[in-house]
Amino acid sequence: MPLTDAKIRNSKPTDKPVKLTDGGGLYLEVRPSGAKLWRYRYRIAGKENVFAVGEYFNDKRLGHISLEEARAHREKAKALVKQGLHPAHQRQADRLTTQAENANTFEAVAREWMVKKKPGWTPYYFRQVENFLQRDVFPHVGRLPIRNVTAAHLLEIIRRIEKRGAETVALLVRQWSSAIFRYAVATLRADHDPAAALKGAIHRPKVEHSKALSRQQISELIQALDGYGGYRTTVIALHLILLTFVRTIELRAARWEEIDFDRAEWRIPAERMKMREPHLVPLSTQALALLKELHTHTGGREYLFPNYRNPRTCMTATTLNRALERMGFNGKESIGFSAHGFRATASTMLNEQGFRSEVIERQLAHAERNKVRASYNQAEYMLERRAMMQQWADLLSNYSAENNAIISIRKGVAKQ
Repeated sequence: MPLTDAKIRNSKPTDKPVKLTDGGGLYLEVRPSGAKLWRYRYRIAGKENVFAVGEYFNDKRLGHISLEEARAHREKAKALVKQGLHPAHQRQADRLTTQAENANTFEAVAREWMVKKKPGWTPYYFRQVENFLQRDVFPHVGRLPIRNVTAAHLLEIIRRIEKRGAETVALLVRQWSSAIFRYAVATLRADHDPAAALKGAIHRPKVEHSKALSRQQISELIQALDGYGGYRTTVIALHLILLTFVRTIELRAARWEEIDFDRAEWRIPAERMKMREPHLVPLSTQALALLKELHTHTGGREYLFPNYRNPRTCMTATTLNRALERMGFNGKESIGFSAHGFRATASTMLNEQGFRSEVIERQLAHAERNKVRASYNQAEYMLERRAMMQQWADLLSNYSAENNAIISIRKGVAKQ
């Protein structure tokens, strides 16, 4: 006769174990200690086995297996036995799977993915990925097993980022999350990429290209630099970025070992370049003069432009833009010129001067789609690039000379 909950509760322990049969191989063993244990008896390959289902507690404490739950466990166990599987073995496998999934949290897999990608990224990009994931993603889903993270979780995260006005960051977070899930799928820790379903959920903001300076504005900037009262190293940095039009991170993190005064060259290693290819910057006589002056200030350091608060690191990303802001070129009620705009300025004016666009693009270290052609171009254009860089520096020197002439004239008029 099947068991009832009342019969189970009222069963009393004796000096020997007692078995209360429910049917279908399920029974309750009441031990002398008072423990009430659910057991399921089954046969595989003619051999009898017993599966420990769980324990029945009269007070229904944590871990209590009711009569209804015990019967459900029996049905699951029966299905496994029909497949020739021992229920205890399957439970152990399920437990190990759960433990593995709990260990493979979204944050754990994401950090593993970042380490795998790090050799192909610049240090700046690695920090960018890590900082945004740590700030915007990990606090919300970082501790969840990656299989449990859904598209709804991610949509809430990217909408929260979008709401604060950081649409570009929201797009990047979706892209990075998608890459993390694809990595998890490839390593058998996820079944699909829920972030893929969110493509198009965030409106891509209109790209605002860096503002280029006009000839008059270049003259005004050079004049402002000559009268700037800040650190001399910051002035030299701005002069050098105008002369070389490298990316700001390439200038800020430049090391003295990269500068060859004898060959008048600055060789930037691949790991510091956006396109992960080494880049050569021919140095004009004006750039060499500035570097020699800079060497008297920071020549004993690793970096050309060390951070004043922590000399073991390089100049911060905000230093150049703050200097431009103090000179009235950046910030509120200004022309909105940032340090990255030096590249657009050089590109625009060099094209106007008639230099070949492919030579300018090569000096800007823009990506060359054809790898064979890229290797050829690096050597083929070098003479033109050296000549172009010197002519560019001479042109800037002429602007400076014009400023000095205007200032002298104004002084002469004032004296009269």
